[in-house]
Amino acid sequence: MSKLIVSLSPHAHGTDTVERNMYGVIIALMPALLTSFYFFGLGSVIVCLTSVAACVFFEWAINKYMLKNERNTILDGSAALTGLLLGMNLPSNLPIWIILIGALFAIGVAKMTFGGLGHNIFNPALVGRCALLVAFPAQMTTWPKVGQWASYVDAETGATPLSIMKEAIKTGDASVLDSLPSSLDLFLGNHPDGAGALGEICAIALLLGLAYMLWRKIITWHIPVSIIGTVFVFAGLMHLADPAYADPLSVILSGGLMLGAIFMATDYVTSPMTPKGQIIYGVAIGLLTIIIRNWGSYPEGMSFAILIMNAFTPLINNYVKPKRFGEVPAKN
Repeated sequence: MSKLIVSLSPHAHGTDTVERNMYGVIIALMPALLTSFYFFGLGSVIVCLTSVAACVFFEWAINKYMLKNERNTILDGSAALTGLLLGMNLPSNLPIWIILIGALFAIGVAKMTFGGLGHNIFNPALVGRCALLVAFPAQMTTWPKVGQWASYVDAETGATPLSIMKEAIKTGDASVLDSLPSSLDLFLGNHPDGAGALGEICAIALLLGLAYMLWRKIITWHIPVSIIGTVFVFAGLMHLADPAYADPLSVILSGGLMLGAIFMATDYVTSPMTPKGQIIYGVAIGLLTIIIRNWGSYPEGMSFAILIMNAFTPLINNYVKPKRFGEVPAKN
């Protein structure tokens, strides 16, 4: 009779690894990254390379000299992904020294302070972005026009679709929205007067990344669809009530909503575990985004909405628990 060997879980082995998922998300970001290179040129390249290199360096240095950890974590792709996401949330003319500060906040404060990958409460890239937004509001809200391939810090700037929407709400004048690019132009990235951050330029590039991650089963549909669907519904209701509010399609395709819904809110560590919890999380992010965009000080609200809901993720996980294997429902 063969001996029964009892060991600790897990007993089933899958093909998923941290490296596979991290590099899978990086691959999914390639269409948006290449699109930003095409529209913003040298500035985009400098910002993204600086951000990635700084995040990888800070994780290596903190591990080696502060935590005295001999295990090399920079090869798992998480630091590079944080740097890439941070870079995609920045304007293409941001000075290098400001990018370094953002990378230090993202890795040193939001990630390594909590114990590294898997322990952070908040999305590291968004912590870095919001820290820079609070500390350097002028530099972080100065958006270069597209097509200035050889320019960097001295690039000519313009108004973004979100700033146009904010002006229409502030004045109550629906005619202000006439200067918005069409939904098709927003979808394709054709808005030369001002686009916003690097990752906000082209919706179709982000959707290609979403399709790849769904195909590879890196993420599920619950969070992106619930965020986008919630924003569409509430933006549509507000547009019907007052034409000074932009139409829902323009709202969805403008700013960092698509980038946040697809790549930031779906972060494994800071989002709920169950499908039901993810839908609650996504609906709340969509609602908060609409509230902050329309009545907050900043035209964009996606980053703040995601960070707020990151704080509620443990509560959602506690409220929406998966049924235990073999559990019998309690009788009333």
